[in-house]
Amino acid sequence: MSVRLLSTSPLVGESLQALGNSFPELLVASFRSPEWNAALISAEALVVMLSETITDSDLQSAPNLKVIGTYSVGVNHLPVSECAAKGITIVNTPEVLTDATADLALALLLAVTRRIAEGDALVRSGTWNGWGPEQLLGTSLTGKFCGILGSGPIGKGFAKRVWASGMKPLFWDRESRGGTVDFGAGSAPRLPLLEMLQQSIVLSLHCPLTEATRGLLDRNALLRLPKGAVIINTARGGILDEAAVIDLLETNQLGGVGLDVYANEPHLNPKWASAPRTVLLPHLGSATVETRTAMSSLLCNGIAKAFGASE
Repeated sequence: MSVRLLSTSPLVGESLQALGNSFPELLVASFRSPEWNAALISAEALVVMLSETITDSDLQSAPNLKVIGTYSVGVNHLPVSECAAKGITIVNTPEVLTDATADLALALLLAVTRRIAEGDALVRSGTWNGWGPEQLLGTSLTGKFCGILGSGPIGKGFAKRVWASGMKPLFWDRESRGGTVDFGAGSAPRLPLLEMLQQSIVLSLHCPLTEATRGLLDRNALLRLPKGAVIINTARGGILDEAAVIDLLETNQLGGVGLDVYANEPHLNPKWASAPRTVLLPHLGSATVETRTAMSSLLCNGIAKAFGASE
């Protein structure tokens, strides 16, 4: 069979099947399975997940390829410059997952600072003896500064949420623009990275993983945070030096960490399993039925548009 549309997942909703009916033939096959490898040579469009890295070698094996669609906002797993050179269109899913991801970041922040996971584990253990005045004391957020690494839609959405909780948002001035960021419910200053870190009792990551941001938050940067600061990451794992974070948790320099993304996921640093004061999620940022369905629709409509334009 000559496969025109090759996807590693059926996606949520009916959009992919509808696209397959419009541009037959559709094959859904696991990434790098024998079926996927065999179909690559005839594929005109690929659909991949954020954890599935497409290489220049893959492009060489797919001489008919016109479109790559990724079921994500980020495109750091795709050979962007090589695709541009070959005239291959990249389609992603921006903006439709803004609220879901900002909600999850807030959920992680509350879970860490109010020790939700520890409380749940205590009740389930059968050893809880009732209320106590010093039991699982958490940290208040009201009146404290929250540094936000990224002023795109998700960063602004998160700022709106922490502002409603009484925090004072600060944004990283990535482009040295100065001024303020309007996040809808108010505005917050842009600050140089180190100045922002020094004030941020909470630091939340909402920027893409690029060569400029990879390893941005190394040990030296993390030590600029106030003692007891909390870090939330729903962006990409490679931005954060995870080994340094674990060490700073173990030495009580950091107050807690909430992660939804990791370097080299799903192959996690084994030290995360025993790291103190952490809440660890399996990359759930966009995981609502409504959001994943909207992502499928946006992705498939974009592929159809690009596919049609190339014919």
